[in-house]
Amino acid sequence: MAKIIVVTSGKGGVGKTTSSAAIGTGLALKGYKTAIVDFDIGLRNLDLIMGCERRVVYDFVNVINGEANLNQALIKDKRVEKLYILPASQTRDKDALTREGVERVLNEMKEEFDFIICDSPAGIEAGAMMALYFADEAVVATNPEVSSVRDSDRILGILQSKSKRAEMGLEPVKEHLLLTRYNPERVDSGEMLSVDDVKEILAIDLLGVIPESKAVLNASNSGQPVILDQESDAGQAYSDAINRLLGEVVDFRFLQVEKKGIFKRIFGG
Repeated sequence: MAKIIVVTSGKGGVGKTTSSAAIGTGLALKGYKTAIVDFDIGLRNLDLIMGCERRVVYDFVNVINGEANLNQALIKDKRVEKLYILPASQTRDKDALTREGVERVLNEMKEEFDFIICDSPAGIEAGAMMALYFADEAVVATNPEVSSVRDSDRILGILQSKSKRAEMGLEPVKEHLLLTRYNPERVDSGEMLSVDDVKEILAIDLLGVIPESKAVLNASNSGQPVILDQESDAGQAYSDAINRLLGEVVDFRFLQVEKKGIFKRIFGG
C-alpha cells in the first residue's frame, strides 16, 4: 500500500514544485515506484520542471471526470525507472477537484505505487486543502524568513485539524520541515533566520536544508529535477533529505559559510 506525502507551504515561491520533483525522483532512484501528482489546477508547473510538458495528453481532472483512465494520463519519466507524473489541467479551475474524485484516483494509485507525492499549490484554497487532506506524511517547505515561517505554521495547524487522519482520529500526519533557499552568509549578517530559529518556531523534525543555488534555476529551466545534478550542493542536499525520509541518520551539510582555501583567497572565486 502506497504512502501519500504532500509537499506543502503557506507561501508561494518557496520551491514546492522543485522539491516535489526532487523528492519523487529521489525515491524512484532508490527503487520505489513513485508518482508525483500536480494539484495546481489552472497553472501546472510540475510537467515543465520534469521536462515532459510536450507529452501531456490527459490530466488529473480528465481522470477524475472519467474522460481518461489513469494509465492514459500517467507520464512515465524517460530518465528514471519507476517514476511517473500525473499532470494538472491548465484549462480548468480549482473546483474541478472533488474530494470523492481525488480519493478514487488516489485509491487506484495506491494499488500500484509505493509512494505518491502530492505537489500542493500555495496557500489554503481548495487545491491546497485537497492535496493535504489524504496525506500520511507532509513535507512543509519554508524559506528562512518570518512571513514564510508564519504561513507554514498555519499549514501545520490545518494538517493537525483538517486532514482525513485528524477527522477520523487516526495517527496524525507525520510532519517534516524542509528549509529551502538557505544562505549561511545572509544568516550570519542577520538577513535570514537560522536553522535553529525556524526549528524553534515550527517545532517539527528537520528533513533537509537546501542551500540557495543557481543549480536549482538551471535545473528548472532545463526540465530536469535538481537531484539528478549530484555535482551541485542543492542536488546533494535533496539526496540527503531522501535518505532521512527513508529513516537513515545523515549529518546536515551546507549550514556554515564555506571557508575559502588559500588559492581561492589569493586568486579569488
